[in-house]
Amino acid sequence: MAKSNAARATPSESERPVKVAAKARAPELDRLIHERVRLAIVSALAVNQSLTFNELKGLLHTTDGNLSVHARKLEDAEYVTCVKSFEGRVPKTEYRLTAHGRRALERYLDHMEALIRATRAR
Repeated sequence: MAKSNAARATPSESERPVKVAAKARAPELDRLIHERVRLAIVSALAVNQSLTFNELKGLLHTTDGNLSVHARKLEDAEYVTCVKSFEGRVPKTEYRLTAHGRRALERYLDHMEALIRATRAR
């Protein structure tokens, strides 16, 4: 005859589930840089003193609108600066990576390297 749930004895120490201490949460990836086009922009600017809008567009093979939207997000976060000028009558937009943007990229790369090491260690 089966015992009812109420009649069951409390589980012994060895039958109780083991509680594992929660591991410290890994820091979150910088979602602003993690997006493909924005990562490409900050990476390109990290190895060039400055790049024009057209140079970035050519390097990244993206549209004017796509580049403009992503560059604006990086500007709003103060990761890049944008200077608009004219060469003759032709508008020129030039981007530079800020010190804040370079630090953010370094943190992002450190995080990705740690993830790679952890994955390969398994």
